[in-house]
Amino acid sequence: MIIMLNPRHVTASAPGKTILFGEHAVVYGKPAIAAAVDRRAYVSIRKREDLRTHVNVEELGVSGFLNLDKGSIEIEKGENNRKGILKYVLRALRKINAEDGLEVTINIDIPIGAGLGSSAAVTVATIQAAAVFNDIKLTRDEISKLAHQVELEVQGAASPIDTTLSTHGGIIYLSRDAEETITLDIDSEIPIVIGYTSKRGNTGKLVESVRLKMETHPQVMIPLFNSMEALTNGAREALTNGDHEMIGEFMNINHGLLDAIGVNTQELSKMVFEARKTGALGSKLTGAGGGGSIIAYCPGKIQEVVNCINEFENAFKVNISREGVRLE
Repeated sequence: MIIMLNPRHVTASAPGKTILFGEHAVVYGKPAIAAAVDRRAYVSIRKREDLRTHVNVEELGVSGFLNLDKGSIEIEKGENNRKGILKYVLRALRKINAEDGLEVTINIDIPIGAGLGSSAAVTVATIQAAAVFNDIKLTRDEISKLAHQVELEVQGAASPIDTTLSTHGGIIYLSRDAEETITLDIDSEIPIVIGYTSKRGNTGKLVESVRLKMETHPQVMIPLFNSMEALTNGAREALTNGDHEMIGEFMNINHGLLDAIGVNTQELSKMVFEARKTGALGSKLTGAGGGGSIIAYCPGKIQEVVNCINEFENAFKVNISREGVRLE
């Protein structure tokens, strides 16, 4: 059966993110610095002639039917470990009281499961596209709040960093105890390379392993997190001043501290140290660890570092996305 689609459609996109400093420490009330990157998720919504809501995530080979009224998902195709993205779409559509009868097409230009905020980008873009499609006006703050609620519902726990950056773009400093999210006014480009491995870490298990260490060895772990707080605050000043050497040095220290709390891997370390050997001033794992991604700070050495990492893993240059969610 051929389903005819109404020509009216809306497309929105939102950027992914990378954590520059402070991952894991942020769970214990310490500050963090993160930036939106120019890799985006695109969500298009059209009206279907029937009353079913269908979602197709092309890059993942995943599709299924959502029942927005009942909150259920009927998988059409896709591997089990890649179906989770439909949960974000379902809850995002329900947040704005969308009605069934939608065709939702998702394209993701962000490596999946690499700690680069792909789920937040999809969630934010879905909320924006669905709101416009249904003639609902939302402020960026409202979009960010709704998207964070979706991530909390799907994941059980979630930092507001990802959804804030996907909504607003730019670079943010999340203050101690997440009391304040401060946009950093940095005009200069930040020359970042992201390297990622096909081995994926389990964020929940990694956070839990660090928590157990914290309970068992607080006298060891607390000083490590205090050091992360100090370097994150130092990095904020270095980024504002454009102090390349200091930014790189703080990244290297941050990686060592993340290694000390047990979230580093051999694959990540190889990328980190090969990047430094090739000319990066600093490099560190980014995100939860256990697999996933690294960032390398590479003034004047971007292409060399990309080429080096691509010889054994995957790498690409990113720019900071000053623009958050937008209509296409």
